[in-house]
Amino acid sequence: METTLLSFPSSKTSPCQTLTQFRSFRNPFPLSKSFRKPTSYKPISINSAISRTKKEETVETVKTQLENCYLLAAIKYTGFTVKQFQDLRRALPESTRLIVAKNTLVFKAIEGTPWEALKPCMKGMNAWLFVHSEEIPEALKPYRTFQKDKKLESNDFTGAVFEGKFYGPDDFKQLETMPSRAEIYAKILGALQSPSIGLVSTLQAPARDVIMVLKAYVKKLEDESGGGGGGQ
Repeated sequence: METTLLSFPSSKTSPCQTLTQFRSFRNPFPLSKSFRKPTSYKPISINSAISRTKKEETVETVKTQLENCYLLAAIKYTGFTVKQFQDLRRALPESTRLIVAKNTLVFKAIEGTPWEALKPCMKGMNAWLFVHSEEIPEALKPYRTFQKDKKLESNDFTGAVFEGKFYGPDDFKQLETMPSRAEIYAKILGALQSPSIGLVSTLQAPARDVIMVLKAYVKKLEDESGGGGGGQ
């Protein structure tokens, strides 16, 4: 194979001669096509990575809200202004959380759980109401008040899941008229004290103790809900 040697200029070579020699030099080992600099390239985009991260964060937020959640409801979100949404959030009790998230992300979080019964609501734009309290009527009441005050009749509940059962828009009356815990225990206590039973005086000590504990618990619930009338 013929070898091409590169001769460097001597100290006696003039600058013009040196420049001429370098211009006439031809690289004996040209780069292959596969190593040549591309004529164009696309910059690596991080938008997809950021979007994926946000989606994962949303799914995790929904899963976190489902912990100790008693009811999950969907509200038609179309037409809400930012201010209306902020006002609504302020009107809700501390035990209730309102989140706006895409249906696909919410369904990903509830898939395979009892909350999956909310699937009929996975259309349109929804805001999601997470209720972390057994007092369901009290949790739904603030939105009904807000809906009436702001004249947002079209922004109704599109559905909810409570105790694994789906409630459509026409079934919400059942949720909004459920008795509170205090009312339930008061009815039980009233039944135990009714003349038709009339056995309290003849019950053995352990049974009387149960009645006394039940009375104390009902009073505690009434005091917590403001029904006891007692003040400090």
